[in-house]
Amino acid sequence: MWAMKFQTPFIHVFKQGDAAKRPLLLLHGTGADENNLLDLAATVAPDRTILSPRGRVLENGMPRFFRRLAEGVFDEADVIFRANELSEFVLGARAHYKIASPIALGFSNGANIAAAMLFLRPEILAGAVLLRAMAPLTALPNINLNNAPVMLISGSQDTMIPMASANRLAAALAESHANFTRETIAAGHGLTQSDVTHMAQFFKDNA
Repeated sequence: MWAMKFQTPFIHVFKQGDAAKRPLLLLHGTGADENNLLDLAATVAPDRTILSPRGRVLENGMPRFFRRLAEGVFDEADVIFRANELSEFVLGARAHYKIASPIALGFSNGANIAAAMLFLRPEILAGAVLLRAMAPLTALPNINLNNAPVMLISGSQDTMIPMASANRLAAALAESHANFTRETIAAGHGLTQSDVTHMAQFFKDNA
């Protein structure tokens, strides 16, 4: 069932699914929108409740979740502001739609804002799948994710994500008391069947 939107500045899609499974918070990459990851979610985590917002920052007309100063250089003040803004949206959506805390499924810019939420507002998400993510902040806070499931999937041939930054994110997550898994696959920035396989297993293990 597709539900009516509640009053929020975030354009978004909500789709009710199996209440016994954790909802998904879908966070798209640069230039995509709230519909971009719906088919992927249906493939890797069928029957889940879906909450999928559109990023509110525009870069040359392309939606994003926060500003950047250059390729791979983030406006960290905006990262912090937008991570908190998105966290408040999730809280409002949970109250309106009467859903549990979601697991984020983010790609690229969407994965980076999900990572920022994990570190800045660790109470908001029940876990995350971070696809082609890098460290969203220069200083990542020490946090306790209370064994929440988190998976980071990096591409060994990804020229858009500095591997040193992805490794720094992985190290911080490994110390966060999450149930953390790191996968590095033979891929570039785009998603592959290997990503789909890893994600499907992750959601099978974390209903």
